[in-house]
Amino acid sequence: MRRATIFASLAAMTLAVPAWSADTPLPAELQPLDIAAGTWLYHGENLATADQKAGQWTWVEVCGWSANHAFMACSFTMNWPGQVVKSLAINTYNFSDKSYFHYEMFDSQSHGADPFIACMTIAGNTWTHYGSADKKTYRVIYHYVSPTRVTVRIELSDDRTHWTTMAQGEGVKQG
Repeated sequence: MRRATIFASLAAMTLAVPAWSADTPLPAELQPLDIAAGTWLYHGENLATADQKAGQWTWVEVCGWSANHAFMACSFTMNWPGQVVKSLAINTYNFSDKSYFHYEMFDSQSHGADPFIACMTIAGNTWTHYGSADKKTYRVIYHYVSPTRVTVRIELSDDRTHWTTMAQGEGVKQG
């Protein structure tokens, strides 16, 4: 009898969770994230600041939806001046608190237990991530100029009011 109750409960939960299929449209809240799907090639520059030297960089970003279409997952290979950094970034919408989030883990640079976690706003075609790393506050702004072109700017602040641009560049969707 207990097994029948457990089976019935599991069956009810399975039926209560909507399945995703190719014919199921993305919820309106996730649709803005869809523009990132695909392979992007970025070129940009680090600006000379107290924390870094000026220099050129390139990134390759490959993004796609998770199997359940709840998360936009992006794999980065970032060729910064003097080092290559690989990361996996996850962007999503939290339906409970009605907000966007960006989670990013790195293969090097910072400690593995210290990922970059950022609240994210989306206003039109502009995504803005606000987060902290290395005891500093960062703002990363992606502006999708078109479905195949995006600008990016990385800024640093001590007070979340005055921002210094550390890096800027442009990405072009490939293929």
